[in-house]
Amino acid sequence: MTSDFAPQDRAVDRRAFLARAAALAAAGAVGGAVALPQVAAAHAPETFAPGGPGPAGHDGTGKPNPALDRPEAYRRPRPEALADPTELTVAEAAWLIRARQLSPAELVAAYLARIGAYDRTYQAFNLVLADAALAAARAADRRSHSGALHGIPLAIKDNYYTAGVPTTANSYLFQDFVPPFDATAVARLKAAGGIVLGKTQMGPLATTRATTPAGIVTTVNAWTPTNPNTDPGGSSTGTATAVAGRLASSGIGTQTGGSITAPSNAQNLTGLKPTMGRVSLNGIIPLSYTRDHPGPLARDAKDAAIMLTAMAGEDPADPRSQGLPPVPRLIEAATPVYADKRVKLRWKTRIGVLPGYATGTSATALARQAFLAELAKISGVTLVDVTLPEDWNLLSGNTFNNIRLPERSEPFMPYLRTDLRGFGVSVTSWLQGALLGGNEFLTGQRAKLLFLERVLDQLFDVCDVVVQTGPVPFDILGLPEIGFPIGFTSAGVPIGTILGGLPYGEERLLSVVAAYQEVTDWHWRRPADPPAVAADARAARGTLAAPEPDESRGRLTAEQVAELTH
Repeated sequence: MTSDFAPQDRAVDRRAFLARAAALAAAGAVGGAVALPQVAAAHAPETFAPGGPGPAGHDGTGKPNPALDRPEAYRRPRPEALADPTELTVAEAAWLIRARQLSPAELVAAYLARIGAYDRTYQAFNLVLADAALAAARAADRRSHSGALHGIPLAIKDNYYTAGVPTTANSYLFQDFVPPFDATAVARLKAAGGIVLGKTQMGPLATTRATTPAGIVTTVNAWTPTNPNTDPGGSSTGTATAVAGRLASSGIGTQTGGSITAPSNAQNLTGLKPTMGRVSLNGIIPLSYTRDHPGPLARDAKDAAIMLTAMAGEDPADPRSQGLPPVPRLIEAATPVYADKRVKLRWKTRIGVLPGYATGTSATALARQAFLAELAKISGVTLVDVTLPEDWNLLSGNTFNNIRLPERSEPFMPYLRTDLRGFGVSVTSWLQGALLGGNEFLTGQRAKLLFLERVLDQLFDVCDVVVQTGPVPFDILGLPEIGFPIGFTSAGVPIGTILGGLPYGEERLLSVVAAYQEVTDWHWRRPADPPAVAADARAARGTLAAPEPDESRGRLTAEQVAELTH
């Protein structure tokens, strides 16, 4: 059945979102002291509001989040997935755990075995918490079932605070930092039953693909594990490789300039960057006050919806998360709908196609052509050719995109004044931010608001979601995006695409991707295991740190990092 309410994106007051963006820009300039206006919906659809006044990850009554225990949060496992627990999606594993056909301890042990066998090659993790994960799994075995994340092993990007566990942001600056509490998003995932397997490799201070702070390449793409030159996507590289390589059921990353959607596209995953503020940034080492977005990297749309449902909601510790419309039924939105045994969209949706999006004969162009053709067959889809708003290239280009750099430098000024060596290979962009003039910053903030106004009024006047050729424009504007697989190159490397949506339009994005994934099988494909190496028995017990850097994998220079950061 389809929902009896309109998706939230069409109900949001666009003027209010624009006013909120202006206030957020001011808050970034004065240290977050500006109160942000509320963005109200024009109606009140049936929603759940995880992360309200009660304990993290629960609703206001203190009870477990009911959205994570609805029937649509579970999926009967595919027969071919039953032989190996690490092949299961979150929804499939949740079905087996609820039915007591699989225990959390068995699931965690299966993932730890793969980490021991293959992570010396993948280098997805910089810290594996084997003992703690097994203890949490055994405790989950004894507790009553709490929902779809009960006993599910997760990979956490190493810029999220984890209580009592090092959080380094892969940086010299934080190499000895052990936070006293969990980031709000981590606390909510754990409260929902999720189990932290470990912390994942990332670009230094969330910049490029995963390297050491000195620039030595660490994590490889799970689809080409013996070729470190294949781009694995960054900066949430380790989380992507862990989920793609079946070292974790799902995971979380952050996006400021494509760091969720890019690794998801590179590794055949479904990555969801929510609207700015939908997930609290409390307890995450910052990169940009107005552009950082926490979100999931998952195997399909339903898993992404489960993860975001647990993470999302208002947090008293983060004003960016306050005054927003309630979190809608994301998992229901990610559940395919049928009519006469054929897949249809949950809501009729106009999908905007940018000029030149599928033009050409390259592997990417051919995959995009096939993607659009498959979409067009789904009932409820209307493909619409759209025109880019005026000055799109200028307003989304480096000149104005770089106004984020002072936001990056401001909280790090004490370090910039004392010892630049602490920034390692990523120092250039921090210096650029410190040197950018106030006039340029203010002009850029005004340009950002003009850009947002034109996107909301011109682009979304004729469509509900729009294909993207890159993540940066919607990262600048704080609008939601979802990256997902649409094919492969002749060399077997994944090809993905990105859809962008209206403010708080995550449910519509999920509904489109869920329908597409119901009629295609790209998201079910998994990479072959890497060549066998000596298993690391420590991964099954204790705490396992990353191996020593291997310079044969290559090294990024400061100049290369600065160019990639642009």
